[in-house]
Amino acid sequence: DIPVLIDGAQGIVHTRVDVQDLDAEFYAFTGHKLYGPSGIGVLYGKKDLLNTMPPYEGGGDMIERVTFEKTTYRDAPARFEAGTPPIVEAAGLAAAIDYVDGIGVENIFAHEQELLAYATERLNEVDGITIYGEAQHKAGIISFTLDKVHPHDIGTIIDSRGVSVRAGHHCAQPLMDWFGIAATTRASFGMYNSKQDVDALVDGLKYVKEIFS
Repeated sequence: DIPVLIDGAQGIVHTRVDVQDLDAEFYAFTGHKLYGPSGIGVLYGKKDLLNTMPPYEGGGDMIERVTFEKTTYRDAPARFEAGTPPIVEAAGLAAAIDYVDGIGVENIFAHEQELLAYATERLNEVDGITIYGEAQHKAGIISFTLDKVHPHDIGTIIDSRGVSVRAGHHCAQPLMDWFGIAATTRASFGMYNSKQDVDALVDGLKYVKEIFS
């Protein structure tokens, strides 16, 4: 059998995850994608596998017995938690998880889908826009290009108008090559966004078109 590791960084905030139901050997996600602090994440692993893996760093509380001949380690998760843990970050992540649970992942997802549909409709009003990725079931993001305008220019100009987007290859250069483009601009929606934010994005893009016309 081949162990499976699921990168759940993008999915954890959009759908409820049951690692028992997934039955993957490992599941990982980062705190800041879940509205928590940066610098901390979570790795779930099946205990029998974790206990066969050697620690990647040494420190207090992760050893069972040390002699001149050999060292043995505590069972997981202690063997991977050497030294002082990121206490503040852990408390912040716990608070973020409680906050998201209080709102409901399903409610957040429904809100993002409403914004996605509205944004797709509004963005198609902009001349020269090409939207990449229009699958029926996707998360609340839209990647696009604008004729004769580099995505970095788009990002810089609309940032001056209070609209934040990401521009670049998004850690997916092979995909950019497949589309035959260098980069895209990407708008991502969260639970704190509104239709007014979408309108501001569209107005910003129309302003970009005026500058480059």
